[in-house]
Amino acid sequence: MMPDDSRVRSGSRAFGGARGRLGRAGEAAAVEALRAAGYRIVERNVRLRRGELDVIAEEAGDLVFVEVKTRRSTTYGTPAESVGPRKRHALAQLAAAYLARRGSGDRACRFDVVEVWVDASGHQRVEILRDAFRP
Repeated sequence: MMPDDSRVRSGSRAFGGARGRLGRAGEAAAVEALRAAGYRIVERNVRLRRGELDVIAEEAGDLVFVEVKTRRSTTYGTPAESVGPRKRHALAQLAAAYLARRGSGDRACRFDVVEVWVDASGHQRVEILRDAFRP
C-alpha cells in the first residue's frame, strides 16, 4: 500500500525543499544574531497542537517569542509584513498555550520578528525587530 502523500507540502521543512533549506538557513542566522544581541535561546521549533513557534528566547528579563521570516526579494513585501493580523493572532494563541503548558502565565513576554534577507550570492542580512507587535 502506498503512503498517503496528500498532506506533503512542496518545499516544506520536513521534506527539505528549496524553501525549507532557505527557512532553516534563515533560522540559523537569526539564532546567531539573537545570541550576539544578548538573547538566551530557550527552545527552537516548538511544535504545539495548532502550529509551531520558531524560537523562544529570554532577553532583558522577558520571555520572547520570535518569528523568523526569510526572504530573497520584496516581491511579496518585507519579511515582517508577512506577519499580518491573522499570523499575529495565531502566534499569540501558540504563546498562550506554551505559557499554560509550562505554568508561566504571569511571565512578562513579548513578540519579536527577525527578518533575514538573502541576496543572490547567498549573503545574509539579519534585522531584529523588538516588540514587533502586541497581540
